[in-house]
Amino acid sequence: MSDSAVNTSSPMDLVKWVVVVGLLATAIGGNLYFGSESVLYRAVGVVVLIIAALGLASTTAKGSAFVSFAQESRTEVRKVVWPSRQEATQTTLIVLAATAIVALFLWLLDQLIVWFIGLFTGIGG
Repeated sequence: MSDSAVNTSSPMDLVKWVVVVGLLATAIGGNLYFGSESVLYRAVGVVVLIIAALGLASTTAKGSAFVSFAQESRTEVRKVVWPSRQEATQTTLIVLAATAIVALFLWLLDQLIVWFIGLFTGIGG
């Protein structure tokens, strides 16, 4: 097992997670409680509480591991060679054509099976 997979959470992390859940619950409850207030004020309050919860969560062991994973993922995405618009269009058209051909083949096969069964059972198809 690698060293990064070892659980290094501290007892303080549990307290932080409880506060994070409390902040998120406050955001939801406050939005419901202050339903008669302006949407702008409620939205700002919810966004501030969510940002505070995310900031606090990122200071925990699991949160910092997630932030590290997200940074590494972003680095890997930058390494991807994305297709050009022309390549994407051509690939899409090929997939659509192949799908149409397979659909036609399966429809013909279905009609053949219905006709064949109709010969034996006398039920028209």
